[in-house]
Amino acid sequence: MAALTVSAALVKAPVATSLRPANKAQRAAFVSNATVQKTKAMMVWTPLNNKFFETFSYLPPLTNDQIARQVDFVVANGWTACLEFADPATAYVSNENTVRMGPVTCNYYDNRYWTMWKLPMFGCTDPSQVLKEINNCERAFPDAYVRLVAFDPIRQVQVAGFLVHRPSSATEHQRPDKRSV
Repeated sequence: MAALTVSAALVKAPVATSLRPANKAQRAAFVSNATVQKTKAMMVWTPLNNKFFETFSYLPPLTNDQIARQVDFVVANGWTACLEFADPATAYVSNENTVRMGPVTCNYYDNRYWTMWKLPMFGCTDPSQVLKEINNCERAFPDAYVRLVAFDPIRQVQVAGFLVHRPSSATEHQRPDKRSV
């Protein structure tokens, strides 16, 4: 295994000062770190009503075109798409809705499995089929979260997962422009 080396330029690189808050109203004042060097204060993630799901939940809701491109990626890798849904009361992990079997170990995820919408879409190669099933699931359960997961048939594991529908009644998250202070 090759040893990792760090470039001298990276070690001596100045602290990045190009990071900016989401908007000017939230921009922090300069602060001194006792060396007279001025740095911008970083924004802080607010933990109140700011829950996330899997890969893309920090982004604004995905459009159908963006979901279709993700399905293209899933299909191109030979993975099987599957839809799952959960009502808001059981979508997040809590002590009230989690059953633990013995001591919890690393890599053990509570509340990892939601109710499956139909069967996994074995052999599906058309993103429009997946979008149609997402719409069917949303119509059947409008107040539920819906996520698309992908399974690798070789490794026999889930390799991708992201939220495709958040209920309009959901209040436990913030819009992307309100997630930091």
